[in-house]
Amino acid sequence: MTKPPVLILGARSDIGKAVAHKFAALGHPVQLAARKASTLEVDKTDVELRYGVPVSLHEFDALATGTHEAFVAALPELPHIAVCAVGLMGQQSENERDVEAAALVMRSNYEGPASILAILANRFEERGSGTIVGISSVAGERGRASNYIYGSAKAGVTAFISGLRNRLAKRGVHVVTVLPGFVATQMTEGMDLPAKLTAEPSDVADAIARAVGGKKDVIYVIPTWHLIMLIIRNIPESIFKRMNI
Repeated sequence: MTKPPVLILGARSDIGKAVAHKFAALGHPVQLAARKASTLEVDKTDVELRYGVPVSLHEFDALATGTHEAFVAALPELPHIAVCAVGLMGQQSENERDVEAAALVMRSNYEGPASILAILANRFEERGSGTIVGISSVAGERGRASNYIYGSAKAGVTAFISGLRNRLAKRGVHVVTVLPGFVATQMTEGMDLPAKLTAEPSDVADAIARAVGGKKDVIYVIPTWHLIMLIIRNIPESIFKRMNI
């Protein structure tokens, strides 16, 4: 039996590529969507040869929200699973002082993902089936001085995904929020990350596949992050504002 296709938005990212390999290994055709999609030809061939599934490339710019309707309409087949791995961390010190840099981070992590996921949600709702997977971040659970520009955008997309889940729960559409914590990717290269709290892209892909198969709603890739963020969320503000985290 042929498995339904999986759309990966932000397919050039390390997490996006890992998700492509995971679902292809499970027998799903894969639609890779990214800016300059033609540069993913090597990845396309690799996945096809490894797993024997069809792979297609699709030009996609998360920030060009006016093109998103046409992008979905042009897909060769409406996917059954859509995974959004779009994101940009930026540098907090730069974002604090450069309005345009801050806006780029906020648009990349909230406006762009929310736009495309909203369109896919409508299509899935009309069909009455499908799974939407939005990759957010534990950074969105409480604003911290070290990354509040990035964190504020992730807080927005977390709320957006939660709202989609609430809206679509009775419409046959499954919506998953993924909170990875630290992940060893090009985006975090050079950062001093604690090994026990840092996942590999393949760990994120495995967790997503399990969440889709198990109909999970919200997942922490490394479960310890759930406890950590529970503690951070409940620190009294009078104490929290004196902390350097």
